[in-house]
Amino acid sequence: MRFLLVAVFLQLFMISNSWGEDKLNIILIMLDDSGWTDFGCYGSEIETPNIDQVAKEGMRFTDCHSAAPNCSPARAGILTGRTPSRVGMYSYRPPNHPMHLRSEEITVAELLKEKGYNTGHFGKWHLSTLLNPDQADPADQGFDYSLGTDNNASPNHLNPVNYVLNGKEVGKMKGYSCQIVVDETIQWMERIDAAKNPFFACVWFHEPHTPIASPSDIVQKYQKKFPKLSKKEATYYANIENVDKATGRLMAHLKKIGIDEKTMVMITSDNGGLHKFSNGDLRGKKSNVWEGGHRVPGIFRWPGKIPAGKESDVPVCGLDFLPTVCEFTEIELPKVKIDGASIAGLLTGKSETLKRETPLYWFFYRLNPGLTLREGRWALVADTNDAQRPKTHPLAAEDMPFIKGSKPVKFMLYDLRKERAQQTDVSKQYPEVLDKLKKKMIEMHKDVLSESPNWQIDSSSKRGKAKVWDSYK
Repeated sequence: MRFLLVAVFLQLFMISNSWGEDKLNIILIMLDDSGWTDFGCYGSEIETPNIDQVAKEGMRFTDCHSAAPNCSPARAGILTGRTPSRVGMYSYRPPNHPMHLRSEEITVAELLKEKGYNTGHFGKWHLSTLLNPDQADPADQGFDYSLGTDNNASPNHLNPVNYVLNGKEVGKMKGYSCQIVVDETIQWMERIDAAKNPFFACVWFHEPHTPIASPSDIVQKYQKKFPKLSKKEATYYANIENVDKATGRLMAHLKKIGIDEKTMVMITSDNGGLHKFSNGDLRGKKSNVWEGGHRVPGIFRWPGKIPAGKESDVPVCGLDFLPTVCEFTEIELPKVKIDGASIAGLLTGKSETLKRETPLYWFFYRLNPGLTLREGRWALVADTNDAQRPKTHPLAAEDMPFIKGSKPVKFMLYDLRKERAQQTDVSKQYPEVLDKLKKKMIEMHKDVLSESPNWQIDSSSKRGKAKVWDSYK
């Protein structure tokens, strides 16, 4: 009997000590303003061997989308699995703005932390004012540890001065932002003993958002290799390559500490790029609800679980990250409306299709057009009923009643299977499809706005001259 008790105790001890070994580690790598075709594996002439290797060893999506065509909303969507406007993130956050990701929203970091995960956030935050006690910071949103900035690296990517470490200002840091972020991530992994303890890390690079700074030797390499490139373009190319080098160091560390095969890595961007060469043949750019505003790179790697060298043209979105992580880690979804869908079956090869309960939908109030709904091959694009109202660049007090009362008008239908560049409105050829998707867009928009908060913005705060923001040309 005593021997049996000892054996049971030893078995329980071994289970408890190997608890972390069976848990999936998760790293979410996100660039800022990197377009759909900025990596070599997506056809770019920019050298990105490390990111290309991640794609080669995992799955690459050719129809991947950010949760929004703009920075702060996209970040809110990927953390919560909820359409950004539903959680009240209608646009990017200017300094000291009341709009933020509210503490009552449930993030993937909070869900994982409750299951014993170490959670860290590194790089650009842009979901609240970090040193404002009235707004939720990374610690309030489930992150044990954070080193990041409110918005962009300042004065640029080299030697930034605006990092905040766990709620305290750091001061000037030496080096390029992407390398600083990876340095901190690796050091944090060592402190938590990531070889034994499960973790979730958001690695959110500032690059290639302006103001850009890149290593001069890489800039000169591209100037020599492509003499027709402007200095600005060569600096951008070098910026992407510098991120690739940082990503390579992080991937090498996973192998060094022996957790490569139990770590899922996702690489994506917060929205579409600003430059034509970053978006291929897509129409539009960052902040547009055209494809160029939200189609982004989407790479997943998990050796042994996600087949290597796979490609998928199934439309997926940043909103899918939370439900996918929940399925892989056997965590119950939050009891709120989740707009994303788990793509676990697609990633593991168990399914070649994806059934969505909620259609993909993008709303960006400032731009014309302001709405897109995606279902399969079809993209329905629409203006809002205040399309011709002049608006300032940041969200202003006078915008709120128009947002809450907005309705889709002027519908345009595009068949992305035939024409990805969205130049031909086919609504007259497919009236049944148009009517069906119109009803869905109207219903979806109404549902989202019924839940979205109404921010109290200081009406005396004027931020630039109002104008009509037209992206039709």
